[in-house]
Amino acid sequence: MVLLVVDTQKGCFNENLYSFETVKKNIKDLIAAARENNIEVMYVQHDDGPGKDLDKATDRYEIYDEFAPKNNERRFEKNVNSAFHPMTGLTEYLQSKGEKDIVTVGVSTDYCMDATVKSGFEKGFNMIVPAYANSTYDNPYFDKETAYKYYNEFMWPKRYAKIITVEQAVQLLKSEITL
Repeated sequence: MVLLVVDTQKGCFNENLYSFETVKKNIKDLIAAARENNIEVMYVQHDDGPGKDLDKATDRYEIYDEFAPKNNERRFEKNVNSAFHPMTGLTEYLQSKGEKDIVTVGVSTDYCMDATVKSGFEKGFNMIVPAYANSTYDNPYFDKETAYKYYNEFMWPKRYAKIITVEQAVQLLKSEITL
């Protein structure tokens, strides 16, 4: 089992996200639980390219300070929505370690999280998404709450991922329960 932290960069993790304070606390708690229990924490960072919002030459590209990776924690870079795109090397890395269970947190629910959850599922991983450990912004079709609920309560459960509470995820990371 690993904890995959998707796109929690300074340029896109901020108070405009749906349920920001709750999501921030939950991600911090999950990272802490994983680290305390020797579960690998890995980060995915989106690079929009030079001069863009998430340009890797800027501070906005860096992981949100409260989630900052430790020196020994892996980072994978992408410029597409899915963390499992071949460009990242994530799939091969996880397969080389024999990992199947991926606890996934991050932003944005309706973009990179959705693509990552679906791609991971299609590659044979057991995708596990703790509730209120991902978030998004308003988009032209959904307000941020509706977008969050659409994916977490309708699209992903029983199709692409197991949606569990943060408390269950912490217990899972402590190897105190199985799914």
